Amino acid sequence: MENLLYWVGLAAVAVNALTGVLDAGRKHMDLVGVVMVGSATALGGGTVRDLLLDRPVFWISDQTYLLVALATTLVVFFAVRGLRLPPRLFLIPDAVGLALFTIVGTQVALEWKAPWLAASLLGVITGVVGGVLRDVLCNDVPLVFVRGELYASAAWTGALALIGLQALDVSPVTAAWSAMAVVLALRFLAMAFRITLPTYSERQ
Repeated sequence: MENLLYWVGLAAVAVNALTGVLDAGRKHMDLVGVVMVGSATALGGGTVRDLLLDRPVFWISDQTYLLVALATTLVVFFAVRGLRLPPRLFLIPDAVGLALFTIVGTQVALEWKAPWLAASLLGVITGVVGGVLRDVLCNDVPLVFVRGELYASAAWTGALALIGLQALDVSPVTAAWSAMAVVLALRFLAMAFRITLPTYSERQ
C-alpha cells in the first residue's frame, strides 16, 4: 500500500500541475505565473493536510514531488502554449486529480492515526485545496464554492468509501482503487447530468 500511495501521490501532483497550467494559460500568464499556479495547485492540498496533521510536509521531506510539479508545469506550458483548447478541458484532469489526492490524503491521515471522520475530511482538504488556490490565483471563484456540479461532496463520498471498505476488511489496495473510482464516477456523472446539491435560498 505504501508503494501505491507514493506513485499515486506523484501522479496526483502531475495531474494537478497540469490543471494549473491550463487554467493559468486561459489568463495569458507568463512562465513565472504559470509555474506559481501549477506548483500551488499540485502541492497546496497536501501541504495543508500535513500542517494539520503536524507531520513533515511531503514535498519538503521528499523533493521528488516538487521536481515532478515543476517539470510538469514546464513541459505542459511549452507543449500547449499557442494552441486553442476548450475552456472546460481542465475539468477532466481536475476530476482525476481530485480522486487521486482525496484517496492519498485520506490514507495518509489514517496512517497518522487520525479518527475516521477527521481522516475523511483531511482527504477532502487534500483533494480540493490545490484547486482552490489555483482558482484564487487565476482570479476565479473556486469550483468548490460555485453553485454547480458535485465536487467536494464527490471527494468526501470517495473518502468515506475508502474508510468503509477497509473497515469491511477489503484489501487496502482494492479499497483505494474502488474509492478513486467512486470519486471519478460521481464527478463525471455530475458534470454530464448537472447533478447538484440543494442550495440555500431565502424565502421571498
